[in-house]
Amino acid sequence: MRQTLLQRLLVTLLGWGVALLLFFPILWMALTSLKTEVGAIATPPQIAFTPVLDSYAEVLARADYLHFAFNSIAISVGGTVLALALGIPAAYVMAFHPTPRTRGTLLWMLSTKMLPPVGVLVPIYLLFRALGLLDSRTGLAVIYGLMNLPIVVWMLFTFFKEVPGEILEAGRMDGARTGAEFWHLLLPLTLPGIASTGLLSLILCWNEAFWSLNLTTAAAAPLTTFIASFSSPQGLFFAKLSAASTMAVAPILVFGWFCQRQLVRGLTFGAVK
Repeated sequence: MRQTLLQRLLVTLLGWGVALLLFFPILWMALTSLKTEVGAIATPPQIAFTPVLDSYAEVLARADYLHFAFNSIAISVGGTVLALALGIPAAYVMAFHPTPRTRGTLLWMLSTKMLPPVGVLVPIYLLFRALGLLDSRTGLAVIYGLMNLPIVVWMLFTFFKEVPGEILEAGRMDGARTGAEFWHLLLPLTLPGIASTGLLSLILCWNEAFWSLNLTTAAAAPLTTFIASFSSPQGLFFAKLSAASTMAVAPILVFGWFCQRQLVRGLTFGAVK
């Protein structure tokens, strides 16, 4: 009994240690944003200092934060909806109607994530220019959705495979067609997995920077572009850059905090079981 309590204590301490280690860069960024530019680059770093909000005031005066935030929300939600709309049917077919090529197709889809984005930048840019999608929220939503599609299909495929086939077979015997089978049988059983997949896709879309920096300028620029605008050839202004970064990650951090239970529940449902 005593040994079990000691093991639980050690595991708890280890978990808190890892969590604090992962959260430290965000904490340091937030603290730096409350310093002056001189204090932000001081050596050794200032641990005790008087917090100021000058950097936030300058960031808000220089850029329209709400415009960038709205673009991030629209693009992230649009990309996630597109990825789920394409990924759910694909994962359903692969899970319940597999063919000899299913495994190869899944591996091929996953292999596309190993391709450096810069390798396809030129053809994607030319396609977007020809289609009039440069600097548009629709274009970024499409590229984000397709970018996350392999991960979405893999996760949903794993969740769907956890559902016993006998349940769906019983529904077919009762006369349920494909649509009714999905909505009344499969969806309620896999909703936690679908929700966690959507949350993960949303976070990945929110954090994507490469495509937003290369395919947008102003009209559809999300918060990743908002951050990059505070780095200049003359040098980095660390306090302002930290303030902009804090304002960019704060919404997704708050969203992730409120959705953490659903995310963990969905992931433990099947993806990492």
